[in-house]
Amino acid sequence: MAAETLRDIVRYAAEQYGTQAAYRYKVNKEIEERTYDELNRDSMAVSRMVEQLGMKGRHIALIGVTSYSWIIGFFGVTGSGSVAVPIDIQLPAAAVCDQLNRADVEMLILDELRADLIAAVQEQCPKVKVIVSMQGTLASEGGVLSLPMLLEESQGISTYEPEPDQLCTILFTSGTTGRSKGVMLSHRNLADNATSLDLRIPVGTVTMTLLPINHVYCLTMDIIKGVYIGVISCINDSIMRVARNMKLFQPELVLMVPMVIESIYKKLRDVDPNIPKALVAKEVFGGRLHTICSGGAYLDPEYVDKFAEYGITILQGYGMSECSPVISTNLPWDNRRGSVGKLLPNCEAKVVDGELWVKGSSVMMGYYHMPEETKEALEDGWLKTGDLGHLDEDGYVYLTGRKKNLIILANGENVSPEELENELNRSDLVKEILVREKERVIEAEIFPDLEYAQKCGITDMKAALQKLIDDFNKNMPVYKRIYSLIVRDVEFEKTAAKKIKRF
Repeated sequence: MAAETLRDIVRYAAEQYGTQAAYRYKVNKEIEERTYDELNRDSMAVSRMVEQLGMKGRHIALIGVTSYSWIIGFFGVTGSGSVAVPIDIQLPAAAVCDQLNRADVEMLILDELRADLIAAVQEQCPKVKVIVSMQGTLASEGGVLSLPMLLEESQGISTYEPEPDQLCTILFTSGTTGRSKGVMLSHRNLADNATSLDLRIPVGTVTMTLLPINHVYCLTMDIIKGVYIGVISCINDSIMRVARNMKLFQPELVLMVPMVIESIYKKLRDVDPNIPKALVAKEVFGGRLHTICSGGAYLDPEYVDKFAEYGITILQGYGMSECSPVISTNLPWDNRRGSVGKLLPNCEAKVVDGELWVKGSSVMMGYYHMPEETKEALEDGWLKTGDLGHLDEDGYVYLTGRKKNLIILANGENVSPEELENELNRSDLVKEILVREKERVIEAEIFPDLEYAQKCGITDMKAALQKLIDDFNKNMPVYKRIYSLIVRDVEFEKTAAKKIKRF
């Protein structure tokens, strides 16, 4: 079926998968399920609720962890012709209010984990007229409404049909530099991104959500594509309980960002080498995991080989919020090492002065209320990704770094900091690294792996890291050598996608 809107996708899923489980999640240690029929029914109830509250066509924010309530809220808001504005639950109140105001939000659906936001929003966001609690226990406080109660009152068929090219969502980028921008995506942008490529994932495949739901990679691939292809999506209730929930839900496929993959491998590596790797994988991943889709940042290809030893395939992909987000991905039957995958069928690309430009039905409408930034990012329908790289003759994409991070030395040489970071990050002693220019030389700032250092009896951390840098420099041309080292004692500040912020 050609699905052009998110409403099309939810309706199609109900018709195709009906009483099959769509979601599994824990409630007081018990596992509950919601079927595709219930997803369709409940999201339509949210659409009717939005209409009855007089908010149809308005901008409606959602703040919360991944939950069934958040998911039906998103599908219901977008299905009503309103614009969903997902907000990062970890943001401080001032940043939340800033984004609500910048996105012209008039209604907020809120997880009570952030009940602290209610007073701040009522005081600082004059456009917000309605606040709805996902759990409903705060419904008696300060005019806050109860989502469960409203859903009961709003059961029935929603007849509204969104147009494919109308604004569907405003997603704030979690950029590594500068102020976040509100990426405007249409129904077609998201629907085409989720449906244009057949990954041959069988109906009923069990997956588990690990990424923040406000992040477009999770939203499009875990949620929207997951619904379209009929997976059983298990909701991880806490980043602190990933290992426990892996054993409980036994997923076959998960989406991860590279930092999580690297962290997991270090734990795998530390297991007694005499234990068969198949047993280690079963203990860590629940026994059924066979595929990890990696996105959000670049992953060293060595991890593809390392996880293969445990019987797990890593499919590395590439994308950005401005492209809904997937631009390219490796495939189970064609996993090209070193690349970030083959272009999606709805996407074309070219290289302009070393920068990758992409075009297609998933490219954003623009940045909300930011015409200059939109003009800078889009040219004749082409999205300037800001990523440096090249394409091979088969349409596979290879990346070398970010254009705006490029170090231009006094002698005119260009150095990609990501190239140096990826090389040094292979050392077990390096947990996180940032390379930049400082006072006309290249500097590396490193947060070491303290557990590894302790295990190896390293007492002089600066000396150990300096030796690592010195050995690295021996194999590098003079202009790529690192001449300054800073050793951190705390982790770097990161975005929601777990990428280090560059200031």
